[in-house]
Parts: sequence; structure tokens; C-alpha cells
Amino acid sequence: MPLKDQITEDMKTAMRAKDGARLSAVRLLLAAIKQKEVDERVVLSDADVLAIIDKMVKQRRESIAQFEKAGRNDLAEVEKFEIGVLSTYLPQQLSEAEVVREIEGAIAETGAKGAKDMGKVMALLKPRLAGRADMGRVSGLVKSKLQG
Repeated sequence: MPLKDQITEDMKTAMRAKDGARLSAVRLLLAAIKQKEVDERVVLSDADVLAIIDKMVKQRRESIAQFEKAGRNDLAEVEKFEIGVLSTYLPQQLSEAEVVREIEGAIAETGAKGAKDMGKVMALLKPRLAGRADMGRVSGLVKSKLQG
């Protein structure tokens, strides 16, 4: 079943269960998917949907940091709940060791020698790790590997 159809079914399930918080989070996701489809006049693949989910999780992490900094823990909790809902649609996250192994393989594959080759390595890693690892963390690891 395509991911978009699974999300739609989960929305219906949340409606039947009268789970307002989950319903709200799933509706936000479906709205983002629909917006992208309308803007680009395409039907999104599972990979495209995963990219949207990844982006939404990243936005929520940034929001949590801002809310906690401002002392708005009530809003931070809502964002954390939404991350939990969104994360159910993401593939299994890779462990630190698996991410490092992927990075080392990409560096060997591209023949990267220093920080100037970081773009080549990241271009290779992004499609491989999309949704399976925090790309900000991956970027930091790649940078440290190429510098050290």
C-alpha cells in the first residue's frame, strides 16, 4: 500500500477513535502532501512523501527548541507528540555505526580527500539515508571525517 494511502487510512482510524490530537497531526501531514501535489501538479511517490515527513519532523524539532527556550513547555509537548506521530511513517532509523559505515563507503566511492569534496559525498548520501538518519548529524560526521 502506498504511504499516502496508509496515512489516509490512519486519518480515518483516528476519526473513528475520536483521537483529536493524532487526527490533527495526520491532517497536517496530508495537507502538506496535498499542497506539494497541487503546487507541482504531480502525484507524489513514497520517497517524496518521506521527504515531506522528514522536513516536518525537522521543523518540529526546531520549534521545540524555540518553545523550550521561551518557557512554553505546553507547546513543546504538542510538537513532541506530532514528531511521534510523524515518525511512525519513517523507515527504521539507522544506528550511529551504520551511518558511519555509509559515510565511509561514500567517501571511498567519491574519492573525497578534504572538506572541499563534502558536497560530492553529501549528494551521494542524501538519497541513501533520506528519512533513515538526521541529515544535519550526517553532515557533521562527514565534515569531521573529511577534516580529520
